[in-house]
Amino acid sequence: MSKTGEIVSMDLAKQAQIIDSIHDTLNDYVGQKLRVRANMGRSKIVESEGLLMQVHPQLFIMEVPRKRGSSARQSYQYVDVLTGMVELSQNGEPIFGSFIEEDDSEEEATQETPAEELI
Repeated sequence: MSKTGEIVSMDLAKQAQIIDSIHDTLNDYVGQKLRVRANMGRSKIVESEGLLMQVHPQLFIMEVPRKRGSSARQSYQYVDVLTGMVELSQNGEPIFGSFIEEDDSEEEATQETPAEELI
């Protein structure tokens, strides 16, 4: 099953709890330099490094330096961190691990039942 399919099957209360945990953790990193790796779809991955400027209830804002001394602000949603579409690290160390638990019981349930057991 895909990651997003596994997230859909995750209890909504658990998703909300994890998102609150991501928010609280990132709140401790405000003003610090972080590296963001974002999967933008269609095989496009954008990596940037900048300062975590603000955390809000549903998203966080990074300020990323651009050419000629200017900077740009980029916003990301906590749910994208939850699904793995956005990865955050500091000094080469990931801030969050995978939130998706590998469940062997689903694989066992989808295996074919021998014909002898069906009779």
